[in-house]
Amino acid sequence: MKRFTLLFVGMSVLLASFLPLYGGDRAEAALSNPLFSDTRGHWADETISAMVGRGILEGFPDGTFRPDEPVKVDQFVKMLVLSYSDLHQNGSRSWNNDFMSSLSPENQAILKQDYRYFSFLPATTGYWAKDYIDIASDLHFLNKSRYSDFQANMTRENVAEVIYYTLQETEFLEDGAFGQKMALAFGDIKGASEREQRFIAEALVKGIMEGYPDGFFGVGREVTRAQALVILNRLTAPDKRIKIAVSPDKLERIVPTASGGSKIVIFPDKRMWDAYESLIAVGQLRGSNHDLYDTTLRLYKDQTEKESVQNAAGSVSLNEEAAIWLDPAYKTYGITIRLREGALARNREAVEQFANGLFGYNASTFKELFNSVAAKVESGEPVSATSLAIGSDTVNVLVDARNKTVIFSIAVKK
Repeated sequence: MKRFTLLFVGMSVLLASFLPLYGGDRAEAALSNPLFSDTRGHWADETISAMVGRGILEGFPDGTFRPDEPVKVDQFVKMLVLSYSDLHQNGSRSWNNDFMSSLSPENQAILKQDYRYFSFLPATTGYWAKDYIDIASDLHFLNKSRYSDFQANMTRENVAEVIYYTLQETEFLEDGAFGQKMALAFGDIKGASEREQRFIAEALVKGIMEGYPDGFFGVGREVTRAQALVILNRLTAPDKRIKIAVSPDKLERIVPTASGGSKIVIFPDKRMWDAYESLIAVGQLRGSNHDLYDTTLRLYKDQTEKESVQNAAGSVSLNEEAAIWLDPAYKTYGITIRLREGALARNREAVEQFANGLFGYNASTFKELFNSVAAKVESGEPVSATSLAIGSDTVNVLVDARNKTVIFSIAVKK
């Protein structure tokens, strides 16, 4: 009886400490009345209070949180899933709207159909974490076959891998070269496999994970409860992420993305850096009938086409009438034009201005090639794929006669 009474009193104190979090300023309440006896002055105190207030993780019956204890794999997966949900006044949960809209239609269907009765609560029969793990696996946030023991402690490489695949499904992946450069700055990074280094690089360049003051990333180290909450807070709230600085002198640039965010790109040389500047200038030739995301400039016939394409992201049936793109990873440039009625006339000036900057005194040769091939495809004349050397470049011409589409792929000659 004594043990039960002590437990009940402890739980009552803990529950009472949660009450202010459901009304008023949560951060202010947490700072003036710490939830736990062992988090005051802890480096993650504020985040712990905020995430506990959202029901992402709980404390212990003795009034402690134990922020520096390792987090288990199944605990981390549960926290990941709950981080993408909203906690309501009555204690129920629902998926966060921004999270749902970030998912592919296939993943949205999985949550709406396969898990429409999911309560966000641990299973009461069988393994308590089964539903959390199954959801994360079905959404491709993790490969559950890679874990032989879900009760094992989560390592920093494990966390980086989950972050990588979650970002791949909810946002986008950053430029690999920039992330790899950040990862290689840590003294222990070679202790991770090449595959793990890729995951770590992504977590670093997104500003979600960081290294230790000793200059190490922490390969092989376990992730604590406090660290897990901070990482998940950064993952699900981009405004909480560490700001990553870029250096134009090193050909690093922050570019906008279609999702409304931004990403960091390292250009392989000054020529491609200047070509991006050209994309900005070329887009202005079409007024508002263009957009420039990542390293692709898309040119539209008019606002109606622009809105149709942007609102049907991922559809293969709706496309801009022309695109000029750069591929820094493969040091390749390209121009794609779909020769609908009037498309050649509308986009000729933009293509020629881009060619002037890219080819210099060889621009006239490229423009002659472009105009000749495009005119023939537009009129329905048969045109074969071809390859032509222009200055120091090789231009490969690919033709889709059925859809009247031509792709000019440009790369430095080997």
